[in-house]
Amino acid sequence: MSQERKPAIPAFIDLAAQRKHLGDSVEQAISRILQHGQFILGPEVAELERRLEAFCGARHCITCANGTDALLLALMAENIGPGDAVFVPAFTFVATVEVAAHVGATPVFVDVGEAFNMDAGSLKSAIAAAKTRGLKPACVIAVDLYGQPADYRALREIAKAEGLLLIADAAQSFGASLDGEKVGTLADYTATSFYPSKPLGGYGDGGAVFTCDEARASRLRALRNHGKGPDMAEIEYLGLNSRLDSIQAAILLEKLKLFPAEILARQQCADRYNERLAAVAEVPHLMPGATSVWAQYTIVTEQRDALAAACREAGVPTAIHYAHALNTLPPYRAMPTAPDGVPEAEGLAKRVISLPMHPYLEPEAQDFIIDTVRAALGASKPGIADAAE
Repeated sequence: MSQERKPAIPAFIDLAAQRKHLGDSVEQAISRILQHGQFILGPEVAELERRLEAFCGARHCITCANGTDALLLALMAENIGPGDAVFVPAFTFVATVEVAAHVGATPVFVDVGEAFNMDAGSLKSAIAAAKTRGLKPACVIAVDLYGQPADYRALREIAKAEGLLLIADAAQSFGASLDGEKVGTLADYTATSFYPSKPLGGYGDGGAVFTCDEARASRLRALRNHGKGPDMAEIEYLGLNSRLDSIQAAILLEKLKLFPAEILARQQCADRYNERLAAVAEVPHLMPGATSVWAQYTIVTEQRDALAAACREAGVPTAIHYAHALNTLPPYRAMPTAPDGVPEAEGLAKRVISLPMHPYLEPEAQDFIIDTVRAALGASKPGIADAAE
């Protein structure tokens, strides 16, 4: 690509571009809250929960303060604790494992396989190993890494056979689906995050738990509010202070209006990347029947350090999600892993790199990113922009 055609430096996640599409709707929504003064669990929170239920098909949505609390609340609602084994993938963000440790349970690390997500075979081995250690297999937390659902077909079968609770960590996948079922309905509980960089993110922290069970939903509503539910006369549970602010709910309501179109735009970006990068790196793919919201676009390459340096020099932002398998981090090194270890998770941590991904990534900017990556990795044929000249 010639120097004259070099576009403006692309953003890794462009919230400013999204902000322009929202117009003044956010200010108007916040102004209404300033007028009514119900800043926590106000009417916007209840409306957001209704809209999210309708969006994904879950019977109940319980918002909370952040995505980590969403996972924690699900464990608390089921009294998961000491002596229980909670099976988590070794390749993901640390929040997934830390919640198990915080309730006193024993995290057991499982390797990953297809589409970076939990491997069913490794899970079976880990369950057997946990039993030999005297642990009670209690819960699986499956992570939908980078925006695609885990293999819930296989995971639900294992969970049912072993009598395990199944939690979907959908912090990166809300809006995706598997076999026509939307994220929010694929597990006993689904936890998600509204951190600003998520596909559906606020302008601060926020989270939600989805369930189709009314009794579970009632417990969650109490647990997020110090242990007192809306219809309870007094505190009935040991709970948390994990309520969603009305302002965040109002912002999310406005962003939810854009969300379906943004999901389509993310898929178009992913398709463009896949088509033009498959010759030089291992690109992500979708399982049959799955859709993704592409929270991250992550490739696998043995030349990660050289690629990161080339992108940095060219002004292309990159990130590593994630640089360490969880079992190698100091707080978790003594935690059990699947009998055969987690070699795939440990290998990916050395080879993954994420490229800019958001719904407002212009084709010219994406072509510049693609050409930079292809040049750094030794592409054998010209990039699309050069081919068009």
